[in-house]
Amino acid sequence: MTKVEFQHSSIRVAAMLASVTRSLQLVRLGQRALPAAAQPLRHISKDIRVPDPGVGVQYRYRVQLPEKYTIKRLPIQKLAGRDPETGRVVVGTLGGGSKQKFRWVDPERPPLSDGSPRRERVLQLVYDALRTCTVALVAHGEHVRYVIAHEGMKVGDIITTYGDIPRIPVRPTVGDAHPLGALPAGTEVFNIQKYLGEKDRICINGGTYCTVLRRVGDRVIVISPSKRQFSLRQECTCVVGRVSMRFPSIRPIGSAQRLRWLGYRPRSGLWQRKTGRFGRKLRRPPPVREFSVPPAPPPEVLTLSLHDVHVHDPSSQSQLVKTFRGRSN
Repeated sequence: MTKVEFQHSSIRVAAMLASVTRSLQLVRLGQRALPAAAQPLRHISKDIRVPDPGVGVQYRYRVQLPEKYTIKRLPIQKLAGRDPETGRVVVGTLGGGSKQKFRWVDPERPPLSDGSPRRERVLQLVYDALRTCTVALVAHGEHVRYVIAHEGMKVGDIITTYGDIPRIPVRPTVGDAHPLGALPAGTEVFNIQKYLGEKDRICINGGTYCTVLRRVGDRVIVISPSKRQFSLRQECTCVVGRVSMRFPSIRPIGSAQRLRWLGYRPRSGLWQRKTGRFGRKLRRPPPVREFSVPPAPPPEVLTLSLHDVHVHDPSSQSQLVKTFRGRSN
């Protein structure tokens, strides 16, 4: 046997011994040994739930609202794509950007306390860097607030809010707020109230709107441009018209520095938009989504410790601590 053959044979023996050792370890643990080619890839798994980007979750910034409404610009805390609760990075392409301030927009359009229409005058149209629409500063008496501006709004306009539902549908005016049951079919609306008595709204981004489709009993069906239908209570309020757009939907970026100024980080470049060259799937439209009762809040989680146990007798407290230490050991 030559020197080279002896080295090859020793390598084979070492590999066989390693395979036999691993097989014995797996048998001891109650598992079945797999050949090297069939063994799965080893990954480091962590028992941590990674949050998924969802509807209504803000990963760009966070605002601490004061107790009383104000029209002052409020500071924001940038999250840079992190989950506001866990702090884990969810969106890796967010972060940085220019300094911005938050304007507190009041989504509600209620009538006066006696049920009569509320009339407000537009004082100023304000640019808001955190929104895709223009914000309007309106006033009624001494009460001043920000609202979402509609297309064609000008300084000095009067916007009216109604709260009654007549037997015959009204002839709506752009910018006025009505209950959904008071509008005829074919009316374009935005800032639609989802649940009666709540502040949740749909169609508040720039250029969005829904069209009143039909009325079924005490509910109104509205349809979005994407053919998505929503069923809401006829008492839910909305504003006639479309949301104003702060800038065109397709705007030239020009350079990578402008994207960083807008708050976007570089992307990997692996994702490509589907062009439809190889066909597309034809899916049936989703069913009508009904908004009836707001979702219940999540249950409160209580964390208990030994510091929360109140024992009047010191000897009993020391005995309880010894008992817990013995169980932990």
